[in-house]
Amino acid sequence: MITAANISLAYGTQVLFKEVNIKFTPGNCYGIIGANGAGKSTFLKILSGEIEADTGDIIITPGERLAILKQDHFAFNDYSVVETVIMGYPRLWEVMTQRDQIYSKEEFTEEDGLIAAELEGEFAELGGWEAEAEAGVLLSGLGLTDNLLSLKMSEIEDNLKVRVLLAQALFGNPDILLLDEPTNHLDWNSIRWLENFLAEFRNTVIVVSHDRHFLNTVCTHIADIDFGKIELYVGNYDFWYLSSQLAQKQARDLKKRREDKIAELKEFIQRFSSNLSKARQATSRKKLIDKLTIDDIRPSSRRFPYVAFKGEREVGRNILEVKNLTKIVDGVKVLDNFSLTVNREDKIAFVGPNHAAKTLFFEIIMGNIEADSGSYEWGVTTKQSYFPKDNSHYFDQNLTIIEWLSQFSQEKDETFLRSFLGRMLFSGDEALKVCHVLSGGERVRCVLSRMMLEQGNVLILDEPTNHLDLEAISSLNNGLIDFTGVVLFNSHDHQFVETIANRIVEFGPAGEVIDRIMGFEEYLESDLVKQQKALFSLKEGA
Repeated sequence: MITAANISLAYGTQVLFKEVNIKFTPGNCYGIIGANGAGKSTFLKILSGEIEADTGDIIITPGERLAILKQDHFAFNDYSVVETVIMGYPRLWEVMTQRDQIYSKEEFTEEDGLIAAELEGEFAELGGWEAEAEAGVLLSGLGLTDNLLSLKMSEIEDNLKVRVLLAQALFGNPDILLLDEPTNHLDWNSIRWLENFLAEFRNTVIVVSHDRHFLNTVCTHIADIDFGKIELYVGNYDFWYLSSQLAQKQARDLKKRREDKIAELKEFIQRFSSNLSKARQATSRKKLIDKLTIDDIRPSSRRFPYVAFKGEREVGRNILEVKNLTKIVDGVKVLDNFSLTVNREDKIAFVGPNHAAKTLFFEIIMGNIEADSGSYEWGVTTKQSYFPKDNSHYFDQNLTIIEWLSQFSQEKDETFLRSFLGRMLFSGDEALKVCHVLSGGERVRCVLSRMMLEQGNVLILDEPTNHLDLEAISSLNNGLIDFTGVVLFNSHDHQFVETIANRIVEFGPAGEVIDRIMGFEEYLESDLVKQQKALFSLKEGA
């Protein structure tokens, strides 16, 4: 168990935490959420001892081992991949090192023999004989092949180093596990493996993540950082979101009778509880939710932007016809004879490891880049609105947010613009910020505002969830679910893809394309997809 007692921390006039008291108990997984800059990663560093709070104490049950996902990808460059993983259990690594040093001596004394015997006993007790096998299982689950295990960390790609450090944190069954954005740089299969691993993990997990599907799958509790405090809620992220929104709605309706409120909340708890699957972690959440009282459902002060897209007209029968697009970049054929017909009901998610192909395709069909060969044609009823991955060129002007947004609005009245921006969380003086000082998340909200004003009936979005907090991601997600036009998009957010897409186009690493009309979960489970991927892997190996 790990407890934060009276934790306070401030940087100058900015107060991150004020007298925070929270207890994390074994058998539970806690998702730390909060707006950008609220202090999620900082709180994990306080728990791990990397940062010292101004006041208060972190108390860990004596004898328990804490492990944390390290962020320095180059700290272990001189060690092999397997060694780096085993170093996640410091005492075992220390015993192994001392043991090897003794056995490497040219003259082996009687005293060395006694020390070696003690070390051998501790080595066995700590699971030393199974260490390399356990490390191999973790690395395999995270997508590293056996031929990489003996390489030095300096010899593998940076995106693989992140996975090795994750395996390091998981190694040796730590009593307390701290994970900061563990799904970054993982593919879908590795994320699913990690979700299953944590669902079966019986100790304490505390995790920061912007991946709602991940939080929903693994978390038994949500810890919400807001105004320097941390409020603890039972359930996963969706339960926290829906229950807090319901409580907020009821708090606004002062005339609502308490009996009606109780009945509505009870029905919500029962409905959500009955929908949970039979997985161990989900079953644990169900038991916790079943024990909730009505007073446990509390509104959150967190703010959600309002995101809603509406086309100025309906799309016709012909949307987009792409024929034999080919594009070579720096001698590499990124798009190879690619063809696609987009239909009026399509919400297409472009997925797969070939990220360059997705962005390049969007840039070509928006007319920003010219293909080497092939063609595309938009239907005459379509009006496209584009969210590029790199939006920096939109903000190189010395304009306030109001002035910037007015460029894209037919309505120039400042009251209208302020009201519109207020719904996107730019209220009061925030609407007068100069564009070139905006944060990444603020820029994204500005681009989404522009798109809403454009009233396109075809939306093209390239990684729109980057830089957004969970509240903005949820609002954008809901806005695209409700949108009646065509959507072409690319995202690493599992729940975002699953809840929006009705068609999946995958750009594979070797240039192969798989196109299926189905939801994302069904696509991941598709035997045809698995067979094709295996075939492509064999071709690559040959």
